[in-house]
Amino acid sequence: MMAPRTEAAGDGAPGPASASSPPGGPASTAAPAPVAPAAGGRRSPRPDRAAWFFLGPFLALFLFAFVLPIGYAVYQSLLKVERHGPLGLGKPTVGFAGLENYALALQQADFVESFGRVLLFGIVQVPVMLLLALVLALLLDQLADRWAGLLRASYFLPYGIPGVIATILWGFLYVPGISPITEALGSASPEFLSYDNMLWSVANIVVWEFAGYNMLIIVAQLKSIPQELYEAARIDGAGPWQTALRIKIPLVRPALVLTCVFSIIGTMQLFAEPLVMRVLSPAVTANYTPNLSAYNDAFANANVYLAAAKAVLLALVACALSFGFLSLVTRKERRGR
Repeated sequence: MMAPRTEAAGDGAPGPASASSPPGGPASTAAPAPVAPAAGGRRSPRPDRAAWFFLGPFLALFLFAFVLPIGYAVYQSLLKVERHGPLGLGKPTVGFAGLENYALALQQADFVESFGRVLLFGIVQVPVMLLLALVLALLLDQLADRWAGLLRASYFLPYGIPGVIATILWGFLYVPGISPITEALGSASPEFLSYDNMLWSVANIVVWEFAGYNMLIIVAQLKSIPQELYEAARIDGAGPWQTALRIKIPLVRPALVLTCVFSIIGTMQLFAEPLVMRVLSPAVTANYTPNLSAYNDAFANANVYLAAAKAVLLALVACALSFGFLSLVTRKERRGR
């Protein structure tokens, strides 16, 4: 004989009988009721006053130090000096130029060539610098903490030297008759300051300055890798090379992408090194880089409006290259979502 269904429900198992129990019945047989949101607990999509209070100083500084200079540069790039009177000797006035300054900048062959020069510079210098930074980071990750700390500080030290001082230092090492490098190499010494080698002489200075900085970013990423992965690799019989190739390098990819973006932007802003080297070699012209060309227009030719147009063009190219690179390296991740 089968037991009544009401006895089975009395064992505490949830079922239709317990769900239909009248109010005031045993609590153990009641189905968990959905938690109703507390009155007034719904978050407003609009930030409250406290959020604006904390965001206010940052937004004010951001607008003053970042947005306002960009807006002012764009505004100046749309202006020009107009001269009146016989032979243009009258009092000059500032008028609206539209896109004339942009057209004039793009018509200057030296300015356009300077973009090609810095692009060639970046194509060679950025991979070399990041490869050196990656190798140094991997080697330091294998050393004991005491020696690794000392070497990290040594490699990072050039970044603490201002670019002008670093360029003067290397400039003396490039000048024949003064440099111990050229004296040691003798007739085999290359002409560091010649037109053909000047770009790579500047690239050597930039690598020396920034390889240690990029190395530190990669080292920080290496330190965030869980030790369990290294232990699992050792258990599976992986050696140092396999651990570096299959674990470390793939997991420091975000740091490599970040340093590459920084390097692309820095390449487009190349200025101090060629400006100092211009004193040592005629190979560096007034329009050697886009930044140097804008500087020359602003302070040598007294045409700040044309200089502003060149600066805006330079910013647009830097943005396009940076976002293009980010879009390229994150394409697989975006497809996987």
